[in-house]
Amino acid sequence: MNPGTGPTEWEFGEPVGVGPWPGDPPTDAHYDPTLLAEGDRRNVVDAYRYWRRGAVVADLDHRRHDFHVAIENFQHDHNIGTVVRTANAFAAKAVHIVGRRRWNRRGAMVTDRYQHVEHHPDVESLLKFAAAEDLALVAVDNTPGAERVETAALPRRCVLLFGQEGPGLTVAAREAATTVVSIAQFGSTRSINAGVAAGIVMHSWVRQHADLGKAW
Repeated sequence: MNPGTGPTEWEFGEPVGVGPWPGDPPTDAHYDPTLLAEGDRRNVVDAYRYWRRGAVVADLDHRRHDFHVAIENFQHDHNIGTVVRTANAFAAKAVHIVGRRRWNRRGAMVTDRYQHVEHHPDVESLLKFAAAEDLALVAVDNTPGAERVETAALPRRCVLLFGQEGPGLTVAAREAATTVVSIAQFGSTRSINAGVAAGIVMHSWVRQHADLGKAW
C-alpha cells in the first residue's frame, strides 16, 4: 500500500509523518526495511521514526513509569480507548481492564500496539496482582472523604483505579483502595468524563515523580 493513500494511525488518508528514508538507509536492527523504503506514517514521536514496532515497545519498556492504570469495564465503557492512549503518552507500566474483556479500541488510536494492556475478570483478581507487585491501590472517585488529588501525595508504585462513566467505582473497588482521591470541580456537573479524569490523575503522578528531563 502506498503510505500516502491508505488509512494510517491517524485514521485519515492524507500523508502524515515522513516519507522514504533519503539516501542510503541505515542497517541497524531496530529499523523496519518497509518503513525505510515507503515512509513512516504512524502516530509516533520522531525518535521512533522508521523503527520496528517490537523495537519501539522494547525501548518503551526501559522508559515506563512505576504507576499502572486500571479501569472497570462492567458496562462496556467507551472511554477505555482514551485511557489507553493517555497511559501510553505518560508511559504507564500497564493498563488493566477489570470486568469485560472486550473494549472499544477506536479511541486508543492504535496506541494499544505499544502499551501493555492486561485483563482481570474482577476486582479481586486486580487486588491479587497489586499485592504480588507491592503496588498501592489509589481509587479515583468524587465521594465524601476522598482526598483532593491536587494536594495528595500519590504513591510512586501504585495502581490508579478509575470507575465507569456514570456509576463510578464499584463498592468492592472503593473498599479495597489504599486511598481514594477526587478531582476538584467548580461547575454544575457531578462528574467528569472518565477518560479526562484519568489524564488529570496520571499527569498529577507525572508532576510528582517523573524525570521531566526524559520527556520527548
